[in-house]
This record gives sequence, C-alpha cells and structure tokens, in this order.
Amino acid sequence: MNIYALGGYEEVGKNMTAVEVGDEVVIIDMGLRIDRMMIHEDTDVHSLQEQELRKIGAVPDDRLLAGKKVVGIVLSHGHLDHIGAVSKMAIKYECPIVGRPFTANIVRQLMKDDGESDKNVITVEKEGYLGDFKFEFINVTHSIPHSSIVALYTREGDVLYANDYKLDPHPPIGEKTDFQKLKGVNPRVLIIESVRVREQKKTPSERIAVMMLEDFFHDENFEFDCLISTTFSSHVSRVRTLVEASRKIGRTPVLLGRSLCRYWSAAMEENIVSQDVLRISRRGALNKFLKEAREDHSAYSLIVTGHQGEPDAVLSRITDGKTPYTFSTGDCVVFSASTIPNPVNEANRYILETKLMMKNVRMVKDMHVSGHASKEDHRELLRAVSPEFIIPSHGEFDRLSSWGVLGEEEGYQVGKDLFILKNNQKMKVP
Repeated sequence: MNIYALGGYEEVGKNMTAVEVGDEVVIIDMGLRIDRMMIHEDTDVHSLQEQELRKIGAVPDDRLLAGKKVVGIVLSHGHLDHIGAVSKMAIKYECPIVGRPFTANIVRQLMKDDGESDKNVITVEKEGYLGDFKFEFINVTHSIPHSSIVALYTREGDVLYANDYKLDPHPPIGEKTDFQKLKGVNPRVLIIESVRVREQKKTPSERIAVMMLEDFFHDENFEFDCLISTTFSSHVSRVRTLVEASRKIGRTPVLLGRSLCRYWSAAMEENIVSQDVLRISRRGALNKFLKEAREDHSAYSLIVTGHQGEPDAVLSRITDGKTPYTFSTGDCVVFSASTIPNPVNEANRYILETKLMMKNVRMVKDMHVSGHASKEDHRELLRAVSPEFIIPSHGEFDRLSSWGVLGEEEGYQVGKDLFILKNNQKMKVP
C-alpha cells in the first residue's frame, strides 16, 4: 500500500490524498486553498484552468498520479477546501466521484458553474465499491451536513480518513458520530486532521453556540437597529439557529450572498432543513433589497457572507460603501465564526473589524464553537480505533508535528508508526 500526500500536508486547506493498492488508486478529497484565492482577489476561479490555479498554490499538485489507474474519487464532506478543486481536476480521471447526498449536490453545482458535466458524480448514502476497494461513509459530526470519516477496505489493510470532524454529543442537525461502526474498523492507517490538535481541551458542542446566540438575541436590554450576522455559509445548523432566533424576536431573516443561498438551497433539496428563507444572491437584486431595507432596517435580521473579511463578500462591500446600505451607530454586527488560522484571513478580518469600529458599529464577536476536533477529541478517536500507523494531515508543519506529542502520549513514535509527510511525498506503508 502506498499513500500519496498531494495537498493539505503543508497548509490548512487544499486537501487531497491518494491510496494505492496493486495497480489501482482511490483519491480522497480534492480541495481548494481558499486563502490563495483571497490573495488574488481579482481572480475569477471559474475562468482559470487547473495549471494556472496550481501556479498560485490554490489546488493540489497531483502529478505523482500521472499514468496511474484512478478508479474513483471519494469526498468526505462538502467544504471547499475538500471539494473545491473537483470541477478543475477530476475530469481527466474519467472515474466515479462519490459523496453523500448533500456533498454530491454541492459538487454538481460547482461542475455546472465551471461548465463541466456532472455525469460522474454519484450520490452514495453509506458504502460502495471502486475497483477492488470497498469504501464506507461513517457518520461524524462537523460544521456541515453529511460529514463522514471515510473507511477504505483493501487487501493490504484498512485506511481511515478523519479529515474534518468533531465529537459532538448533541448535534442540532444530523446524527452523532457512529462510534460503534468506528470501533469495528481496526485500521492499518489513520489519516487525521491537525487544525486544533494543539488545543488542550474537548471541542464544545454546537449546542453551546445555539445557547450563546439565543441568549444574545433574546436580551431585552440590548438594543440595536439592523442586526447583521455572519457565519460560515456551509454551516447549515448555525444559519438555521440565526434564522430561528431572528424570527423569535420579530425580525425578518434574509440570506445575502451567493454561497449562503447555495448551501441553504442544497439543504432544502436534501430535506436537511424545511424552513424557507428569503434568499438574495445576485448583486443587482441584493443592492435593490439593501436600498429598500435602509428605510426600515430595524425590521430585518441580515445573515451575510464575509466572516473572514473576504474583500468581495457582502459584509465587506457594505462596510466599504459599495452597496446602497449605510451603517448606523445603532446597527450591530455579530461574528458567529472564528478566524480561520492563517495570516491572510487574520489580516482581512482585522481590517474589516477596524473599519467597522471607525464607523462606530456595534460588534459582537466569538459567538462560535469550532467544527474541528481538539486534542482530547483526537485522543478519544485514537483509542477507539487503535490504528497501526498515524499520518497527520490538514495543517502546517507545526500542527502536524503537534500530533507527535499526542501520539507519543498514546504509545506511538514519530518515524516508527507516526509519520509526518509533506505535499508531493509518497509513503510506502511498512
């Protein structure tokens, strides 16, 4: 068995791994590096080809797979840092692209945006076969519906791919992590995320975020005019909380921004949510609505894109005066998302917050809990599955190497049964 580290082994994002047994290869995930797209903010991702995106470090480099027999692409969940490069890279493999319903829905939309056929995108509820590989989607909690730990069953042993997850005992949407299934896998190799492995705690349940937002929205002594909230567009559970809390205080919730509308529409199509919400994605219609909303802005609760300070997102455009809406000192902006830990996001978010403060806009930050496992969650999963070998992923070197500390606490040794890889490296499993 060979493991190919193609993306996500030197950065948070751009995730792509391949597993080779005999003459067959299965690819797991094919993601974008979102911060590289922010650096090139005038770039239209849909207008660029794979080679151009690779030059700016936005997509994985998969040249190690040239000439190999790729029998399938398995997608763990629908975040763009795991599926965003599919429409750019997958067509050359001419193989099935499998994902759970919500994930497959989003991928089909991405293919349509890029003018590509979605004929190879296959919706799979739980398990199937790709060549001699059997794959299984094992339900796990995360910050997007239909997230999975991917299990690959091969004649050379089993592989578990846990890249992204958290262990939430009280998910507002979907089912809890399927520990019974996980304990039955007994993997030879565990490929596991590293985003928050340095944090000495268990990641709190999404129920905590629900309570924080409900307490804030229902505070009778906190007065504001228009309420503007921002969170991850794909975090359907969080968006639903914002929608429901808005309605309970008599505000009309409105989703503004293409990605928010896309994910909510997909969630409705897959029966993950049932509430219809006013959704406005096109810029002309959005500006028309904001012009009307400024006349009675206390009637609305706007849920907008832009929680990372992305220069062209709705919140940044409002702040920069690029829409008809003008902030007043009575408006309040709620950040129900943390900053993704990389310098570009941190810089963009700092700039946005500074501009809002200069306009005397009220801000409420950190109404959020992470969708990523912390150190004690990782320890719990590690003890449940007892892999023979561990390969950390989804992080820069300092995050990957922090897995060495946890691994040694649990009886593993770096270089013996815990291996730190870089992008474009191949590892032959001992």
